[in-house]
Amino acid sequence: MACAQNPTTYLGPRYRRIASRRGPQKANVAIQHKMLVAIWHMGMTGTLYDDPGSDFYTRLHPERAKTRAVQQLETMVYQVTLDRVG
Repeated sequence: MACAQNPTTYLGPRYRRIASRRGPQKANVAIQHKMLVAIWHMGMTGTLYDDPGSDFYTRLHPERAKTRAVQQLETMVYQVTLDRVG
C-alpha cells in the first residue's frame, strides 16, 4: 500500500485510476501484480526498474488530459477558453 499511496511514483496514479473504477481492494491487488511482474522482468533480464513517473498518463495522452481538465472546470460552472502560449 505504501507504493500505491506515494503520489510521486507511477504506481500511485495507477492505483487511483483503478480504485476509482473497481474499488480499493482490487486496485491493491492490481498494484501488487504490477510489482510482481516488474520484479520478475528485472530478475530475468538483469535490468533495474525505471519508474515512468507520476505524470506518465498525462504525457501519454496530453489531449485526454486537457479535455478532462476542461470538463472538470465546466462541471464547476466555469467558462473555459483555451489560448496557446508561445
